[in-house]
Amino acid sequence: MPGLIVDVLHSVGDMVKKGENMIILEAMKMENIIKAPHDARIKSIHINKNQSVDKDQILLEFE
Repeated sequence: MPGLIVDVLHSVGDMVKKGENMIILEAMKMENIIKAPHDARIKSIHINKNQSVDKDQILLEFE
């Protein structure tokens, strides 16, 4: 579902733990929290704050 990136809570190189909040995404006037699926280091971030995103778009990558 298309949405708008409200906030990106981490930077490239940050370590995240499983379940940690990473991105706030607004879709259908509701804010959704995207959480880390596992412990990992963020390799790259493909989105910016206030950017519109499409269904199935890659938001970030892990090492």
